[in-house]
Amino acid sequence: MNFLPTKALRTISMVVIAPLAALALAGCTATVSLEAAPDSNNAACAEVTVRLPPQIDTLERRQTDAQATGAWGSPAAVIERCGLPQVLVSKLPCVTAGGVDWLVDDSAKPSYRFISFARNPATEVIVDSKQASGATALDAIGPAVSHISATDHCLAKAN
Repeated sequence: MNFLPTKALRTISMVVIAPLAALALAGCTATVSLEAAPDSNNAACAEVTVRLPPQIDTLERRQTDAQATGAWGSPAAVIERCGLPQVLVSKLPCVTAGGVDWLVDDSAKPSYRFISFARNPATEVIVDSKQASGATALDAIGPAVSHISATDHCLAKAN
């Protein structure tokens, strides 16, 4: 069972693409406007948020206007949101980076969506691969996300 139905993909587009487009049109803005995830007030998300890195490669962390989120780059090339429903079953490929198993959704290339596997709540990281490396972003954010205990591991890893 794939965990990303069509409605979820539309939501991803609205949550990620619209703010990125607005930033591109507005030029350099101090705060990145994002939508908080449904369970963003979970205490585990606070543990992740306070541990997010100040920089990913050459991208500086930016201020966001939503709880349990992070953004890096200007315009934002990497976006993080904690507080999504836990994912335990998926047909998406899985990679391990930064000590965390991540499901890889490449349906919106060149933007990639990564979601932590078997962690409650889940964390997503969206990377514009034209501006940033997904592997570098996950290696940087993974240690913060690893403060949410994994209840399982991916069985099928991506090649």
